[in-house]
Amino acid sequence: MADTSLPRTAKPAGSKSTRASTRSWRRVFLAELAATSNVAASARAAGINTAQAYEARRADPEFYREWQEALCEGYDLLELNLLHRLREGEIKPAPGAKRGTRVFDNATALRLLVAHRDSATRQRAVIENRNSEAIIDAINAKIEKIKQRRLATAPAAPTLPASEKVIDVDQ
Repeated sequence: MADTSLPRTAKPAGSKSTRASTRSWRRVFLAELAATSNVAASARAAGINTAQAYEARRADPEFYREWQEALCEGYDLLELNLLHRLREGEIKPAPGAKRGTRVFDNATALRLLVAHRDSATRQRAVIENRNSEAIIDAINAKIEKIKQRRLATAPAAPTLPASEKVIDVDQ
């Protein structure tokens, strides 16, 4: 009969060390994705292949959300770098010259910005919507506290003696 048990070096899928290593590569992957907006480079930095990253994104909605936020952050960084290039240019060596020349070639950066603009805009809308809901909840809670304080500090309505009570004769 063949031995069907796991090899001694393998960990069961739900083990603590497997979950910890998953969190570890995801943290590295997301940080690199936010810095580069490049899935392949992020996977290399995390020590995984891109298929594993895409599978994790499909399987875990929270990781998908974090992935989108990292891309949005990467898009913002790319936008800042592009603005810097537009203002400062890049110094590149000129053929036969002792000094470099300042070059303002941004076609590639602009194409990349255009490619990611829609997804980043959608993610920003999701984040802003989530933040606006929290703000509305906080405002409603404050209003409720104010109402409670007013009720607690409001003087009780004076009670009139029976002889001074107004009787409505129209009833």
